[in-house]
Amino acid sequence: MKKSIVYFDQPGKVSTVDVLEIVKENLNLADVKYLVIASTTGETAMKAVEILGDTGVEIICVGEHTGFWGEDIQKFSGEMKKKLESKGVKVLITSHSLSGVGRSISNKFKGTSGVEIIAHTLRMMGGEGIKVAVEISIMAADSGLIPTDQEIIAVGGTHGGCDSAVILKAAHMNNFFDLEIREILAKPRQRTLK
Repeated sequence: MKKSIVYFDQPGKVSTVDVLEIVKENLNLADVKYLVIASTTGETAMKAVEILGDTGVEIICVGEHTGFWGEDIQKFSGEMKKKLESKGVKVLITSHSLSGVGRSISNKFKGTSGVEIIAHTLRMMGGEGIKVAVEISIMAADSGLIPTDQEIIAVGGTHGGCDSAVILKAAHMNNFFDLEIREILAKPRQRTLK
């Protein structure tokens, strides 16, 4: 099998539409029934609905947990959640699988946890968007929203929007090392914005 990967010069939301078009192309080529997409406010998921709404793929939007941006702060509004759900999107707001309590330990004791090392390794190899794609697939699997016995597409980004997409076989948190990234569809060539 010979396939191509699309590389973007910069990470970030500037690539959102391109990534979603690449996802659409790959949905037509693969037997993928689920798309997991990260979205802080729901806007990226709404863009996915616009572009992918006619494909039949089940869209699962994963937002950041309450408190991520500060004590009791949640950037995903109830109104946006209702809009997405009215379009058939499942919305999941839950703790991050690659930080969680480990981040609290790092913040308190100035060290690092094993899961944060995994997160940094994924960032080093694929950028923030690839790390996010892996992380949200675990979160969705643990919530029972996607199966772990078939391929899905996971989409993540860097500082808003999306810039990375992968085809993967998800795993639950307690079986993390069973997760398989099978194809990288798109990613930025560098990790940070210039």
